[in-house]
Amino acid sequence: MSRADLSLTAGFILVVTVSVIQGQNGWTVTYTSNQICALEGSTVDIHCTYTYPSRIKDLDTEVEKTFWFIKLQNEEPVDLRADSQFSGRVQYHCSKNSCTMKITDLRVSDSAVYKFKFISNHPGGRYVGEPGVTLSVTDLKVVSKLSIYSYWAELTCRSSCSLPGHIFYIWYKNEETIVISETYSDYIDSQNSYSCAVRGHEDVPSHPVCVHSESCNKVIYTGRSICAFKGSSVDISCTYTSVGYITSKLWFRSERSRQWQNPSQPEDLSKDSQYSGRFQVFETETGRSTLRITDLRETDSAQYYFKFITWGFEWRSSLPGTTLTVTDPTLQVQVIWSSVGPKLVCHSSCLPPGRSFVWYRNEKKIQGETSPSYSGYVEPADSYSCSIEGPEGYRSLPVCEF
Repeated sequence: MSRADLSLTAGFILVVTVSVIQGQNGWTVTYTSNQICALEGSTVDIHCTYTYPSRIKDLDTEVEKTFWFIKLQNEEPVDLRADSQFSGRVQYHCSKNSCTMKITDLRVSDSAVYKFKFISNHPGGRYVGEPGVTLSVTDLKVVSKLSIYSYWAELTCRSSCSLPGHIFYIWYKNEETIVISETYSDYIDSQNSYSCAVRGHEDVPSHPVCVHSESCNKVIYTGRSICAFKGSSVDISCTYTSVGYITSKLWFRSERSRQWQNPSQPEDLSKDSQYSGRFQVFETETGRSTLRITDLRETDSAQYYFKFITWGFEWRSSLPGTTLTVTDPTLQVQVIWSSVGPKLVCHSSCLPPGRSFVWYRNEKKIQGETSPSYSGYVEPADSYSCSIEGPEGYRSLPVCEF
C-alpha cells in the first residue's frame, strides 16, 4: 500500500483518516488522509506515493510524467503548472514513487479537489488517484454577539472550515495585542476596531471590524505581500477610517529605526533620503492612501506601514503591514507535455500585481497572448520566449527544443 502524507506550512490541516486502497494489477495511489483546512495566505505541501508493476510483457515500466490537477480540458487533466490561476505559486518535487506539490500564497479560490496522475511508457499505462485531496482555504472573520443592555460583547474568530486541535487566538484592539484566548469578551468601545489571528500565524490575521458602529478607527491593507522587479514601480495601498479629525498621516518602514525615539514616532518615508525623488503618496478617494515607489532597489525590500494621528488617538500596530520584496527578474519558459502536445508556461519567481504577459515567436510579438500559459499551437521549428508587460523590457531566454 502506498501512502499520501499531507503537511502545511504557516497554516493548518484538518486530517480525516480513511481506508482507501485503489488500483488494479499493481497500479495504486492510496490516500490515508483526504481533507486539508488551510489559512488564506499560507503555504501547503501535498505529498503522495504511488505504485505500479515493475514489468509488463517483458518491458520494464518507466514513469514518464507525474503531475497534479483540478481541471479537465477536452476530457484531459490539465497540469496545475499550466493553470494561470496558480502562476508562480506551484512547485513539484518528485522522485521515484513519490511527488510533493507545494502551493504558496493560498487563496480562497484555490479550494478544490486535487488529484495526482502518473503516466508510464506502456500503452494505457496511466493512472489517476481517486478520490483525491479536498483542500479548503479559509480566511478569518470576527463575529460579535452583542448584549442588548450594554456595550458588552463576545467576539469569536470564525473560519469556513474546521481548524484542527485546540486553537488559541490572539486578539487585537486597533491592531495592538490585548489577549490570547479562544474568544474575547469585554465592554467594547465603539471607536475601536477588533481583529484576530491564530497564535503562531500572526502574518494572516482577520480584517479589523467595528463592533457597535459602522465607523471606527481602522486600517486595512490592500495586500499583505507584494513582489516587484528591480527598476520597476510599485503601489502599496490601504483604506482607513478615523472617528476623530486626522491631524497627520504618514507611511513608514519598520527597519528604518535609527531615528525612532520610541515606537510611536517612526521615520516618515518622505523625509528618508533613500527614497528621495522616488517617493509619492496620493489619495484617489477619501480614506484610501497609496504609497508609490519608483526605480525600485533591493534595499527597498521591507515591511511598510500606514499611520494616522488625531487629536485624541494615534494608530499603532503590532500586526504586519505590507511586505514588499524587490528582486531580479527571473523569467523562464517551461515546457509541459500533455496528451495534445507541448504546453508553454512563462514562469517567474516574482509576479508583480496587475501585469500581463507578452509572448514572442521567433522574436516577434504574438498578438492577443496575455496569459502566463500560451494558448496557441506550438510549432516545433519555432522558438518561443516571454516577458512581463512593462517598461523594463525583461524577457526570458527562448526555447526551441520540443
